[in-house]
This record gives sequence, structure tokens and C-alpha cells, in this order.
Amino acid sequence: MALVLLPGLTNLIEDISEEKKLPSQVVEAALREALLKGYERYRRTLYLGISEDPFEEDYFSNFDVGLDLEEEGYRVLASKIIVEEVESDDHQIAIAEVMQVADDAQVGDTVVLDVTPEKEDFGRMAAATTKQVLAQKLRDQQRRMIQEEFADLEDPVLTARVIRFERQSVIMAVSSGLGRPEVEAELPRRDQLPNDNYRANATFKVFLKEVSETPRRGPQLFVSRSNAGLVVYLFENEVPEIQEGSVRIVAVAREANPPSRAVGPRTKVAVDSIEREVDPVGACIGARGARIQQVVNELRGEKIDVIRWSSDPVQYICNSLSPARVEVVRLVDPEGQHAHVLVPPDQLSLAIGREGQNVRLAARLTGWKIDIKNSQEYDQATEDSEVAELISQREEEESLQREAEKRLEAEQTARAEEDARLRELYPLPEDEEDFQNEELSNIDSNEPESESDFESSEIDSNIDTDDTETEESDIDETIEDTVTAKDKIITEEEGTR
Repeated sequence: MALVLLPGLTNLIEDISEEKKLPSQVVEAALREALLKGYERYRRTLYLGISEDPFEEDYFSNFDVGLDLEEEGYRVLASKIIVEEVESDDHQIAIAEVMQVADDAQVGDTVVLDVTPEKEDFGRMAAATTKQVLAQKLRDQQRRMIQEEFADLEDPVLTARVIRFERQSVIMAVSSGLGRPEVEAELPRRDQLPNDNYRANATFKVFLKEVSETPRRGPQLFVSRSNAGLVVYLFENEVPEIQEGSVRIVAVAREANPPSRAVGPRTKVAVDSIEREVDPVGACIGARGARIQQVVNELRGEKIDVIRWSSDPVQYICNSLSPARVEVVRLVDPEGQHAHVLVPPDQLSLAIGREGQNVRLAARLTGWKIDIKNSQEYDQATEDSEVAELISQREEEESLQREAEKRLEAEQTARAEEDARLRELYPLPEDEEDFQNEELSNIDSNEPESESDFESSEIDSNIDTDDTETEESDIDETIEDTVTAKDKIITEEEGTR
């Protein structure tokens, strides 16, 4: 068959490569696979309405498509095995037919033949299949390249540019590095900041939250502006002491989307210093607040509290409630991490915060359950009795949980023993195979492994042979006597007859 011309094939591959941000080799491979699927569709349509589809799923595995970029066309090629008698025309070819072209051909060799159909015979259904498969293959290649490019990024914070809006999400263009092509990423509504103004071509710092591995329509990347990792990155970028390692960020508690509009976004950051002469809080704030102001500007005015971390829970809880002034911290249940914080009446609202935001962030930061109490109205005896009831209730719940785990473990053990007993009574096929393999391995292990073992076994066999020879001679004599007696009995019977 002649070459099927595709005018503008080279320009088509270049345009797709530029539009989809894919290498031209990837586009060529996708196009070849799509044309092969189209040819398969063409072959199947020949039997529509006549008979059932005679082709199996992997019937066309020996077919391929070759692209000719110079002449701008393609050919369908089939690899066939040379045989004496042909059983399948699509997979085999007779030796007599090949000998007309190649005298040195032999049975078992493989030849490649051109089986390209005419362009008019290709059909609309085959062309539609080719178009659909090409689009699908290009999407799969894009998805695979995005996953490989962004899955192992050392820096999860990217610079994103707003492209468009879909429902409540913002579609942004991000790049994994300088010179790399931009890909689309989705910023969902729950990951947006309330103070952000998303307009076309506006740029933002975003945190790479997820690289989707499942096929889906739309972007494969999900980014966030409300993730605590974005705050950590901004401080690392602005504070040289953090980059050098003399100051470290221990914990971050962030509420970027408060439950009420009356409460603005707020973040608490606990920092510590490796060197005594370095003030971690001052290093993060900077001279006249220059460093922290850069972070606040990037987060569009979000309030940020930088506090000093302490290994002492009392001091750590006091610092976490900043800017409120704390009088006493009582660790009423250290095991359950429950603390009572006593503050003056004028500091009560400041310690709790608007709609409880300050104490809520402090609890997240420290990992302790914090109850703010008025120091002038605090009755220690009453509070201790209430805490004792809570402790007893917690211990009872823990004991019930332990008992449930023990019962579950006992049930699992009993079920495993019952399964083992049933397998002994009614072995499964794989169990029998394992048993046979084990028997064979035992037989192999009992065979002599060295020449010395083999020689010793030969000596033992020689010794045993001398003994067995006498035994065999005795047995032969017994057999001869038995046979003679039987002959005599037979002769007597014949005489009687």
C-alpha cells in the first residue's frame, strides 16, 4: 500500500507540542498509538452487521504505525512470522510467498509488511476513534509529566498567577522552576484568604498542597493560601537566622478562615534559639518590625504572634496566650494535658480573644486543653473536685478502651487459630503446593552435599551390599523352592485329571 498523506503533519506535531507543553517525541508516540487504534477500529467495523467481532483484545499487538515526517504521512505495518502453512493471515505468512522476494528466508523468521488501507476506506468511525484516542493520550502524558515534575519538589511554595475563575475556585498558572512551562493549578474556596483580591494576572505565593494521581477533568495540582507551611516558608525566606539554623520554628497554629467574618485571620508561631545570645523572637520581628511586616504584607494583613517556645509547659502556655498577661498556670491534669490559666479581670477578654480565637490558637500551639479563669473568682477546691471527676471519667473511658482492644485481640487470635485448624482439616490447593515444595526441599537437603559425603555414602552402600547379597541369595533359593513346589502340585493335578 502507498503512504497515506497527512498534509501539515510536521506543523501539527509542533503546534500540539507547544500548546500542551509536551516534547515532540511524546506527541509523535501518542499520534502513532492513536492511528493504530483507528486502524483497529477500521478492521472491526468491517464485520459490523455481518458477524460477531472475531478479534481478541490483543489481536493487533503485532501491528504498528510508522510516521514519515519528510513526506508527511503514515503507514500501518504488521510483523508476521514465516510458516509452512498459514493459519492467521494477520500474524503469519507462507514461506513460498516470501521466497519469491527473498531467497534466504527461513521458517520462523519475522518480516514486516505494509498493510496500510486506502485513505477513503479508513472511515468516519475510525477517524473519530483516532481523534479521541489522541486527545486522551495527550491528557495522560500531561498528567504523568506534571506528577513527575511536581511530586518531589524540594520547595513546595510556588509563585502563582491568576488565569480565570471556575465556580468558587481560582485557576492559577504555576511553574516548577525558571524556564519550565506553566501548568494550571486550582485554588479551592476553603484554601483562599478572606483579605485576598483575586483578579486576572495578579500574582500570589501559594503552597503546593496536593498532586492528584487520579484521572480527573481540570488541573492536577491543588494549591493553598491558608496552609501553615506558607507561613513557615515566608519566615524562612525573611529571617537569615532561620536559614542558618540558629533559630528554628517549633510549632505553628493558624486560623486563616475564621468561623465568623467578625474575626480576622490570625497565626501564632513558636520559635526557639539554638544559641543563647540570639533572641529568636527579635530575630523574627526584625528592626522596627521590618521582617515580620514583609510576611504580614504577603498574607494581606493577617495578624501574626511570634512567641518563644519553652520546654516548661507552664511557661509555654503563658507565652502562647500573648498579648494577655497571665498570673498563674495550674496543670490540673498533666497526664491528660489539661491546664487552668488564671488572669486578672481586665485581661480576661484579651486572653480569650474575640469569639475565643486567642485561647483556641494557644491550645493548638501547645497541645494542652486550656481553661481561662478569673483569678478573683477562682475557687480551687470546687475546681479540683470537678477536675477529679473529669479525670475519673477519662480513666474509665481509657480502661474501657483497653478492654475493648484486648477483646478484639483475643477474637483475632481465636479466629486465626480456628482458620489454622480448618486449613489442616480442609487444606487449600496452595497449602498442598507449599507442602510438596517443602518435602522436595527436605529431600534435596538430605542428599550428600560434598564429595566426602558421597564417598562415605558409597562405602556404607558397599558394606550394606555384602549383607544384602546373602539376603538376596536366600530369597532366591526360597523363591526357587516355592516355584518347584507349585510345579509339582500342577503336575499332580494334571495326572489326576
